[in-house]
Amino acid sequence: MKELKMYSSEYIMNTPMKPIEYCVDGLISQGLFVLAGAPKVGKSWLALDMCLSIAKGEKVLGKETLCGHAVYLGLEDSLIRLQNRLYELTDEPSDNLHFAIMAESMSNGLPEQIEYCRKRFDDLKIVVIDTLQKVRNESESGYSSDYKELSVLKSLADKLGVAIVLVHHTRKCSDSDPFNMISGSTGLSGCVDGSMVLIESKRGSRTAKLHCVGRDIENQEINVVFESSRWKVSDEIKNIEPDYFSFAVHDFMVTQKTFKGSATELAEKLSALLDKEVFSNRVKKDLIQHAYELLNYGVTFESKRSNGQRIIILNYDMKSDSSDGRNLMPEVCENADPAVTCGNSEMLEKPLNTLLAIDEYEVEAEKSAVTVCDSADPVDDVTDPAANEVYEIELMSLDEVLHMSANKIRSQLANKGIEIPPFETQRKAT
Repeated sequence: MKELKMYSSEYIMNTPMKPIEYCVDGLISQGLFVLAGAPKVGKSWLALDMCLSIAKGEKVLGKETLCGHAVYLGLEDSLIRLQNRLYELTDEPSDNLHFAIMAESMSNGLPEQIEYCRKRFDDLKIVVIDTLQKVRNESESGYSSDYKELSVLKSLADKLGVAIVLVHHTRKCSDSDPFNMISGSTGLSGCVDGSMVLIESKRGSRTAKLHCVGRDIENQEINVVFESSRWKVSDEIKNIEPDYFSFAVHDFMVTQKTFKGSATELAEKLSALLDKEVFSNRVKKDLIQHAYELLNYGVTFESKRSNGQRIIILNYDMKSDSSDGRNLMPEVCENADPAVTCGNSEMLEKPLNTLLAIDEYEVEAEKSAVTVCDSADPVDDVTDPAANEVYEIELMSLDEVLHMSANKIRSQLANKGIEIPPFETQRKAT
């Protein structure tokens, strides 16, 4: 008899585990997923858009994606159809997106083909198989056969650390539970890590609801509309409060270097940085769940008992800090949109002054560009008493000042990863 390999609750609760990776935030993680819908409803458009968005690192359905390679097996498509669809979705090809229009079945080499893709692309994030029926072995569907057949792909996805999405059909009959409409037995839904069912509100209306359920995702219903060859969210996208716990711990340790104390003491320190209450009974849990991220920022920790009390020990190593010791906690800028944050508290402190402020190297450039006049009208010129030189003043309109100001702050925000689209200033005619 082979002995069970067991883990104690102490080990599971106190051992940092590698976090689940989502290639589409909150929707598709590592594992096996099924995307089902009626024939011609547009599920292939959605699957292709997901692959393209992941390949480019762009949002899909309003959700962030993890940029990396994507492989799309369009087993019911031709190259010309894929070409036409890609031109509908983008003007530029992506080096991270690859296609195949033929593949082996699940029992005749498909797992090996997907493993080859993983070896070829180190950052492979997602493999879409469109459709499941094209790679199935069994002609008949039953719980045992469905579960057994898909278990091969489930194990493969877990082994390779990628998401495998199976495009599948729904039954013609409707059901109050949309996941009961997935064609096949419940063995199919039971085996996969998550299911997505796309149901049109009315056939041909191009409005639909995407029903989502999974082991590592929240149950959700997303209202979507088909516009410009892609499904777009028609609901108002809710703003989710960002998780700054790792940033707060990092910034605290940059100055502290080492910490040894109780969870209550650490919670008080972090509460001041986060400007909200951090509960002592959650500190250890948050440290465990953010362990990999903290390690990337040069912070390691351990928890042990000393004199009957549980203490937390934190250490900081700048050589292992990917941020090179820079503060990571953003600060809400004064006199600015509350939604815009920046890591530099000086930015936007005084909007107009900051926008017009010139860096040292810019000052030198300005000086070299100044025109020295032999004679000048005292009304238009300014004399520098120290240098005893006369400089020409460049007159600017209000629109020019506003544009220069906007360009200055747009450049500063871009360095922080915040993109602000250009705007046009329109002045009313007088």
